[in-house]
Amino acid sequence: MKKVLAIIVMLMSSALCRADDLDIGEIIFEHVLDSYEWHITEWRGHSVAIHLPVILIDGGIKTFNSKHILETGEYEGYHIAVKGEAHEGKIVRADGSKPFDISITKNVLQLMMNALLLVLIVLLCARWYRKHDALKEHPTGIAALMEPLIMMVHEMAKENIGEDYRRYSPYLLTVFLFILFSNFIGIIPIFPGGANLTGNIACTLVLALFTFFTVNLTGTKHYYKEIFSPDVPGVLKPLMAVIETFSALVKPVSLTIRLFANMLAGHIQILCMVCIIFIMGKMGIAMTGGATAISVLFGIFLDVLEMLISFIQAYIFTMLSSIYIGMARQKAE
Repeated sequence: MKKVLAIIVMLMSSALCRADDLDIGEIIFEHVLDSYEWHITEWRGHSVAIHLPVILIDGGIKTFNSKHILETGEYEGYHIAVKGEAHEGKIVRADGSKPFDISITKNVLQLMMNALLLVLIVLLCARWYRKHDALKEHPTGIAALMEPLIMMVHEMAKENIGEDYRRYSPYLLTVFLFILFSNFIGIIPIFPGGANLTGNIACTLVLALFTFFTVNLTGTKHYYKEIFSPDVPGVLKPLMAVIETFSALVKPVSLTIRLFANMLAGHIQILCMVCIIFIMGKMGIAMTGGATAISVLFGIFLDVLEMLISFIQAYIFTMLSSIYIGMARQKAE
């Protein structure tokens, strides 16, 4: 509910002031796409935002605060490409070409904070186990919260990978907890949450590539034999090799799109529900009041549903990763 109400406040300040020309698509994508600032709200006509550092490699390293380019539209020969231009939403040169951009954007900052949070929680959990005998005491605090999650992933790895599952458990735990924390923090509407990290295909692609390289760099000889020389009639071996190779390449694509699409859709659903308030706002007070009540109720329902989906998507990504690793670790019978 807090997320829904906070989004309502933000949209009221930014959208109602231009109700005569309300662009729902622009409002929604403004909240789900990456940016060079962390917009919080508008107060008395002024934007309240955290301006992030721009870092460009263009004949040397150039750094400056994104506030300069966002407020003036152009800074030191650079500007942000507008709708319809190439590299829309990115910093480009005056001729429209794009420099090598390694800026700390909203999603990058969220990734850093999520990683630090993950490290902090894991270290605090490990600290409890160093000071206590887990065979004689029940975990408390953060350790009590983390133990069921850790054991769940641990058992998943044991079941799907087999005898050398301990080798891969740290990776699977890291992926699961990072995705879970990123999903949950993305539900929080205001800083330090609200960034659509796992709804960004670049982030999910990198996570999927980690699984892809883990699978294919640690696969057994039997795994590669089944891909390039399966036990089928000789005339079918070339065809099966192509099919198996394609299957191996499609796996990271499916991991990428599944996580990205589900998390992005969850954010958009909630924003669309809230935007109904402003669409109905042009039809009178009665319609606005009714639409507000319906939107808030459905928004709360979607928020709770998104929390469930956040856990399910982290679980599915980790489970599929463990299955793919287990398939690559199979040995000839």
